[in-house]
Amino acid sequence: MTLLQEIFAPRQIKALKAMFAALLAALELLGVALFDFAQTPRGQKLNLSGYDLVFEDEFDGNSLDMSKWEYRASGARSGGFMSPNQVSVKDGNLVITAEYREGGEYGAGWYSGMIRTVEDYSNGGYFECRCIASEGGGFWSAFWLNSPGMAGAEASNGGIGGAEIDIFEAFNYKNKMNYNSVSLNVHVGGYGDGLRSENLGSYKVPNPYTQFNTYGLEWTENEYIFYINGVEAVRSTFKDGVSKGLEYAILSLELPKEFSEQPGFSTDFLVDYVKIYQKPCEAV
Repeated sequence: MTLLQEIFAPRQIKALKAMFAALLAALELLGVALFDFAQTPRGQKLNLSGYDLVFEDEFDGNSLDMSKWEYRASGARSGGFMSPNQVSVKDGNLVITAEYREGGEYGAGWYSGMIRTVEDYSNGGYFECRCIASEGGGFWSAFWLNSPGMAGAEASNGGIGGAEIDIFEAFNYKNKMNYNSVSLNVHVGGYGDGLRSENLGSYKVPNPYTQFNTYGLEWTENEYIFYINGVEAVRSTFKDGVSKGLEYAILSLELPKEFSEQPGFSTDFLVDYVKIYQKPCEAV
């Protein structure tokens, strides 16, 4: 029997625990407001009732399944290059490697990789990956949706025609206060002068650079719901409404414009699986 159990009745202990949890939550929100600290996901638990699995890749083979994926943005990007040669499948994981290569196909420089689903998806769904994010060098791991509608402001139509939805981006290792967290964002309006962005904040994740965690997005008719390890982190309807266009899923190890490491440094983005669910009325 603990000291609390000796002093208080079970109902009182439960009330004290609830009060303590509420106090911690209030202090955390104060830190978010004043210092932009990361938040703990505290929303609803993921419920996939009514959803059917429409896409799954557990990366169990020896090479990327090209019936499910294609390489994206190969060539110059930011301060380096994206290359299919940086993407491999090993030991049940997708591995995207960032490193400096003297003899790369685009010349000497920093290389990384990016893939996207062959299929485009419409009418919503739930998108999830389980992964260990890369760390260091200014590179960052990301799982996100993008759309042909992001070709320009008119096509995106405030997000209704298409949006970029960052299910997670893991670059917070550069921030000691928010080290164990990821960033969530929505972008609309194309990548020119019409670009409009909403940063939804940073959310805490247990050891994102050393252990597997899951990151998910439920894209409904009315909103985007972001999940970390099956718990809701935040919701968004930015800007004029959720996408009604086509969206495809992307895994990328992004390149910075400037590099903080010297040749010889490398870092990996490991993905255990990607799964996509849709309701029967959505899968058209």
